[in-house]
Amino acid sequence: MRQWRSALRLYRILRVLVRQQLDELLPQRLPGLRLARLLVRRRPEVSALSRGARLRLALEELGPIFVKFGQILSTRRDLMPPDIADELALLQDRVAPFPGAQARAQIEQALGQPIEALYASFDEKPLASASISQVHPATLADGREVVIKVLRPGIHQRIDDDLGLLRSFASMAEKLLPQRDRIRPSAIVAEIERTLVDELDLMREGANGSLLRRNFAGSTELYVPEMIWPLSRETVLTMERVHGIPLGDMAALRAANIDFEKLARRAVELFYQQVFRDNFFHADLHPGNILIDAADPADPRFIALDFGIMGALPLADQRYLAENFKALFEQNYRRIADLHLEAGWIPANVRSDELEGAVRAVCEPYFTRPLSEISLGEVLMKLFQVAHRYQLIIQPQLILLQKTLLNVEGLARTLWPKLDLWAVAKPVLEQVMADRYGWSAVGREIRARLPGWVIQAPELPRLLHDHLRQAVEGKSRVQLESASLEKLVRATRQGQRSIALAVLSAATLLAAALLSTLEPGQAPQLFGLPIAPLLGGVALALGLLALRPK
Repeated sequence: MRQWRSALRLYRILRVLVRQQLDELLPQRLPGLRLARLLVRRRPEVSALSRGARLRLALEELGPIFVKFGQILSTRRDLMPPDIADELALLQDRVAPFPGAQARAQIEQALGQPIEALYASFDEKPLASASISQVHPATLADGREVVIKVLRPGIHQRIDDDLGLLRSFASMAEKLLPQRDRIRPSAIVAEIERTLVDELDLMREGANGSLLRRNFAGSTELYVPEMIWPLSRETVLTMERVHGIPLGDMAALRAANIDFEKLARRAVELFYQQVFRDNFFHADLHPGNILIDAADPADPRFIALDFGIMGALPLADQRYLAENFKALFEQNYRRIADLHLEAGWIPANVRSDELEGAVRAVCEPYFTRPLSEISLGEVLMKLFQVAHRYQLIIQPQLILLQKTLLNVEGLARTLWPKLDLWAVAKPVLEQVMADRYGWSAVGREIRARLPGWVIQAPELPRLLHDHLRQAVEGKSRVQLESASLEKLVRATRQGQRSIALAVLSAATLLAAALLSTLEPGQAPQLFGLPIAPLLGGVALALGLLALRPK
């Protein structure tokens, strides 16, 4: 049955693609393509449209899964031609709502009780409807207003079927189409699948929102609604209802006398706080997911909605990103090239000066623009394109961040076209570098690890004794060049001395790091000079002695 359903769906897809005159992009041996060409009449008005517009219209006609596919492709500007990426960015998730009675039945099935026992009131007319779910207003017994997000009936089956077809298309494309090493259709389909699986689990979305709410607890800049966990399941999510002005309603924002410049600066600052302070950022920031609290027009507050797509970066990627931006501010192209090489993302046979030249060619033209036209998201995209020339595969989390950064910059510039994004971002990133990688960060890391070191310290003599005993007994993995007892004893003594010096060096460095975290008036001094740098020098000397060849 499923095979027949998939075959019928494939034929319908081919009809749409042929009608939009996109069949030349398909593998010519694709089953059913010849039949679709025979049965579908080509319309001359379609020929007048650009290829990007034809692709956008086809994806919208094919339904929600293909719209998601196009939306993800639109973020891959490092892979897609600009004209196609621009058109795909216009894709809209236009889906008619499903009946409110069905939503009621879904909620009752998920929560196991009649709707009247769960909510004081429930409105079957949805507030909003999208491809994955729709939202209904309701009221709790205590009078609080809430909204209920409900998955569409049958959405799992529809997604499974369409993903199966997309995997088949991707597999054929990788065998038959050029540039397959660069575009990697299967990887893009896998990315779509991960995104959709996350969006189909409303408990996961609720957990995302709950964490973001905790990160900004008490904030006057961003508000996140409360999740109502007793009334939430995998297919139903109940959360606090919040009211505000939609970010896209510029007329209403002007009528409320909102401070647009402050709002624009705040949008950028909030994004960098999420990325670098919390390592957890909202990755679906379009106007439909953002409201503005205009209670204080001079100090407006953002309200975040829809937490299905969130991003996080490993610490190594955070540092890579912050260092790259810092080097961009300084126009230090050699540093950018070195960062790519240090990360191991570029083949070892690529020369640093060659990569530096490629980076300079991409970045230098941006510095001739007015500051109000410079985009860090666009520069980052160009750097990814440089990396692709050297067969680098960009990590998905960095692609997601770059897409979100472009969205945030676009929103900020819509609010205040003259906004200098660099002036807003630079102090935030400099503070991040100081907080994350400065001496104070070293001190915090040491203080966090110190209890564990103290617990493990008594074991150190026993471990050293066991290691030396194994060396004497010939069980050490180190291959000794001579088996003579005299050389063995000498090597053992030298090893003891090196280990002792290394331990002493580490302890001295630990003391220096702890002292460096004290306030200037609290740090001990020797002859009027702070002790921490002196101890650091002693630690370095001891370390060099420990490493000195014998």
